[in-house]
Amino acid sequence: MSLPPGFLDELRTRVSLTSVVGRKVSWDMRKSNQGKGDMWAPCPFHQEKTASFHVDDRKGFYYCFGCQAKGDAISFIKDTENVSFIEAVEILAGEAGMSMPARDPQAREKADHRSELSDVMEQAVRYFRMTLNTAAAAPARSYLEGRGLSPAAQERFDLGFALDDRSALIRHLTDSGVAIEKIIETGLCIKPDDGGAPYDRFRGRIMFPIRDMRGRCIAFGGRAMDPAARAKYLNSPETTLFDKGRSLYNQAAARSELGKDSPLIVAEGYMDVIALVEAGFGASVAPLGTAITEDQLTLMWRMHAEPIIALDGDAAGLRAAYRLIDLALPMLETGRALRFALMPQGQDPDDVIRQGGPQALQALLDQAVPMVELMWQQATEGQVYDSPERKAALDKTIASKIALIRDQGLRTHYQNAVKELRWNLFRPKRSSNAGRGRFVAGGRPSSAQPSTKASDLAAADDGVAQYIREAVIIAVLIASPAVIDQVLDDLSMLEFADADLDRMLKILRGGGFADRSEVEARIAEALGAGALEKLWATGHVAITPCLRHPGNIEMARMTVEEELAKLGSEQGLAAELNEAIKDPQQAIDDTSLWRLTRAAEAKNRATQPDQQDKVQYDLANNGARINRDERNKLDALLEEISSSRTKR
Repeated sequence: MSLPPGFLDELRTRVSLTSVVGRKVSWDMRKSNQGKGDMWAPCPFHQEKTASFHVDDRKGFYYCFGCQAKGDAISFIKDTENVSFIEAVEILAGEAGMSMPARDPQAREKADHRSELSDVMEQAVRYFRMTLNTAAAAPARSYLEGRGLSPAAQERFDLGFALDDRSALIRHLTDSGVAIEKIIETGLCIKPDDGGAPYDRFRGRIMFPIRDMRGRCIAFGGRAMDPAARAKYLNSPETTLFDKGRSLYNQAAARSELGKDSPLIVAEGYMDVIALVEAGFGASVAPLGTAITEDQLTLMWRMHAEPIIALDGDAAGLRAAYRLIDLALPMLETGRALRFALMPQGQDPDDVIRQGGPQALQALLDQAVPMVELMWQQATEGQVYDSPERKAALDKTIASKIALIRDQGLRTHYQNAVKELRWNLFRPKRSSNAGRGRFVAGGRPSSAQPSTKASDLAAADDGVAQYIREAVIIAVLIASPAVIDQVLDDLSMLEFADADLDRMLKILRGGGFADRSEVEARIAEALGAGALEKLWATGHVAITPCLRHPGNIEMARMTVEEELAKLGSEQGLAAELNEAIKDPQQAIDDTSLWRLTRAAEAKNRATQPDQQDKVQYDLANNGARINRDERNKLDALLEEISSSRTKR
């Protein structure tokens, strides 16, 4: 069977070689770089213990340095499944949702035709670039400069300008020998149904070339310079080259920029992407004027396991986020996730960068929330839960959404996350007339006795206690930055529940601080002075001994290690409890009970007072306990009295 080369190119583009090979091998994650699609594993074609089998997901090829096996996704299926070339293509096409083409003896001719259309598009790119430098394009250049796009940035993205002329592009292309039929087929011009002369589709617009994964121009987006234009942005129609639901703006360049520390950022439009790239966020893409489609979401996940959706901070942006959640839930699986970074009200990523610089946007990206939290916000926003019926309705709504997740393990984790969010929503509230750190439920006073230790840790629930411990750790590290390197291993995998404290932790992990003032300056620059003021005002921070007596590095280190141990033990117990009660209908087995017991003992050991009762006791004849030190003192006194009487 003869297959059109264009079909195989499309198949290789849609199929992730890492996913195909991953079904047969176990990746060596110490050697692999998942963000760049650079993966290593023991070879599936010969027996070995070391990872000499290399997969380059970007190029779509594998190679074994041991047995020299090499090829692409098609050859891998062919060799591992023992099938023919056509059968391997059929297997991959089925996974990619592509229909096998009918037998076509003119396949080569069609492939050549696509190449010719691509050449026409590249000629149009060069023409629009040229016209951007003409006098007629002066307003367009001023607009781009006003948006912060330098000539170098304009060249980087091949930005151009379509003259406000009905046939300027047609004349240029036909004078270069391009047939009018090809210009029409690319979507660059429109042929009226009434038989009139064809005319340019794009007129008086700034032009943004749209490229495929191989960097070839397949379409254009045009921004109108006339405020009265019916459409502010206009895209090419769907053509032989262009399927907008399966393409992303800047997709090829973004993929080459991805790495372990470079998340994929999904913005709303062309200008947002360009602003992000120019600010140093090279792995940025955007859908093409419509809501994100299933194919686009799949493409994003092939590029990165956890894209960050950076949407405009308005009602429309929030609605788009909610629509994406509904789209993504049935597609979720282990290794696929989304996070959401919502911009301030009325701003888009471009606005944030121009007003606050790259660091302002980075701060928002660092605060990006997982999809489960935004899903919860969608269900609870503006609602009041003052009756069992309303709470039951919320439970039903959330349960119906979670049920869309096909992956059972992931569905369980979503259920556990929702349990915690539900507890935080309906948990006992702080009483306005209760003492500091004292909580009441249903308006009744706390059962804590007046003799209870008057501190937040003694009277508060686990959430407040965790915040206090996190705050003490951050405060000590700020005051004694020399301690950071000593506890860096313990901090490396830590994630704090409080957003501000977690951002401070990320800054502190960077290290390299000369003194406290430098640390505070960095934090104030990223979070504002108010965050530090809130930290120092926390009660337990103010009374922490090593902060009241600065300069004692050893005491500071011991304080941090002690609080880390307490945090770890508390979180370990919480994790075991969540695991044990994930199915309330199932009894706790012996293993779970043993794990819970050990976790509880670990928490008790970590959180018990440092000063143990070291008093030793003797047992009196009547069974009462007598303090040995006091007994010895009494005996000494009696002996002294007896001696003085004897002398008399």
